[in-house]
Amino acid sequence: MAYKITEECINCGACEPECPVNAISEGESIFVIDPEKCVECVGHFDTPQCASVCPVDCCVPA
Repeated sequence: MAYKITEECINCGACEPECPVNAISEGESIFVIDPEKCVECVGHFDTPQCASVCPVDCCVPA
């Protein structure tokens, strides 16, 4: 299962460089996670890095 970014996103950009598989990009109004690319950081980190760095906790399981 992939992660997603909710509408509470404040477009700070903290999550984008943390993704080890480049699944996060700037969308029309908020950052978005490509569910086809997202691996929840499995094999890279113990926890999803987007959720770890998000200041408003809007990176959540899809």
